[in-house]
Amino acid sequence: MRIALLSCFYPFRGGISQFNSFLVKELAKEHTVKAFNFSRQYPSVLFPGKTQYVENPDIAESQISTPTLDTANPFSYRRTARIIAQWKPDLLITRYWMSYFAPSLGFVNRKVHKYLLNLSNGNSSDLKTLSIVDNAIPHEPHLFDKPLTKYYFKSCNGFIAMSNVVKQDIQDLQHGAKVELIKHPLYSNYGERIDPQVARKEIFGEEEKLPKKSKVLLFFGLIRDYKGLDLLLKAMPLLGRDYKLIVAGEPYSNREKYIKIVKSIEDEQIRKNIILKFSFIPDEKVKTLFSAADVCILPYRSATQSGISSVAWNFSTPIIATPVGGLIEDINKTKTGILTQDVSSEGIASAIKKYFDNNLESECKNNIAKLKEELSWSNFCEKLICFAKQI
Repeated sequence: MRIALLSCFYPFRGGISQFNSFLVKELAKEHTVKAFNFSRQYPSVLFPGKTQYVENPDIAESQISTPTLDTANPFSYRRTARIIAQWKPDLLITRYWMSYFAPSLGFVNRKVHKYLLNLSNGNSSDLKTLSIVDNAIPHEPHLFDKPLTKYYFKSCNGFIAMSNVVKQDIQDLQHGAKVELIKHPLYSNYGERIDPQVARKEIFGEEEKLPKKSKVLLFFGLIRDYKGLDLLLKAMPLLGRDYKLIVAGEPYSNREKYIKIVKSIEDEQIRKNIILKFSFIPDEKVKTLFSAADVCILPYRSATQSGISSVAWNFSTPIIATPVGGLIEDINKTKTGILTQDVSSEGIASAIKKYFDNNLESECKNNIAKLKEELSWSNFCEKLICFAKQI
C-alpha cells in the first residue's frame, strides 16, 4: 500500500511530531510511505510557546519529509493537494487536534480526490482518507470549533480515536462515522529508566540527602490552564513537608500565577520542596525527570487521552490522575495508578496520600509491565491498516 501522511514532522518539536515520525517508520516496514510536512505549522502570533522548532541540544526523532503545507496560506492548499496526488497514494492520513487545521486539511483531502480523478481520466479514485484524531472538541473551546471540525470530518472516510471519549465526540459530530479505537502506543524514544538516586541528585543537587523512599511527585508537559497545575500546587500544603514536586514544562499560559501560588505557601520548607522548571524539556532530560519521580500527577480539569501517560508508562512510572475524559478509562482499565475522587486540590492531596499510605507502587508497576506488551507501535499500525482496508 502507498501511504501518504500529512502532518507535522521534524524540525517541528513536540509529542505529535514525534508520534508521526514513529508512525511513518513503523508503517514503512511493510508499506511505501511518504511524509508530507507543514512548511508553516502556526503563524508566530498564534503560537503561545517560545518556539515551534527543535533547537540544540534537543534530541528529536528526525524524519525525512516534504514541507509543503502552509496552514496560514490558502494558496499552498492546492499545491499541497497536487503534490500528494502526483505521488498517487492509496491512503492519505492526516492528524487532527484543533480546529485551526480544519480548513487546510479538509481542503487538501477533497482536492487530492479530485486531482486523482483527473489523473485517472475520470475513473473512480480508490483513495481512502483517514484521520487520527487527538481531540475532536478542544479543551478550551470556541464558537467556531464545531462547524470547522464538521467541515474537516466530511472530507474523511474513517477515523482513528485513541480514547472512548474522542470516539464518542467524533460520532456526535458526524453521525454514521466509521471510527476505530486504538490506544496510544508508548513513547520509547526517551531511553531507559536510570537509577532514581542518580536522577534525584541531578535535579535536587548535592545538598539534598533524599532517602530512597522519599515521595517525589512529577508534573510534566506543556502547561495550559485546563491541565490543573494550580490545583496541584495548592495541594502541596495539604500534603506536608515529606513530599517534593517537580514541575517540568513550558507554560502556554501565564506562568506568574503559578509562581504566585508557590510564594503564597506559608511553610518555607514546602515552598522549597517545589521545583519549577518552566521551559521546554529536551528529550535527553526526560528520563532523568521520570526516573527521579515516584509518581506522575495529571491533575487535569478536562482530558481526552494523554500522551504523558504513554511517557510515564514507558518509564514504569505510576500515575495519579483526576477522573476526567479518557484518563478514567486509562487508569481504571489498566490499574497503573489511581484516580482522585474529584477535580480539586483536596481530592488530589487525598489520592496522593492514599497511594503512598497503601504502598501501591509495586502493584501499579506490575500492571505497567503487562501493558507495555500491548501498546507497541507494531500493534497500533497493524490495527490501523486493517481498519483502513475496511473503510
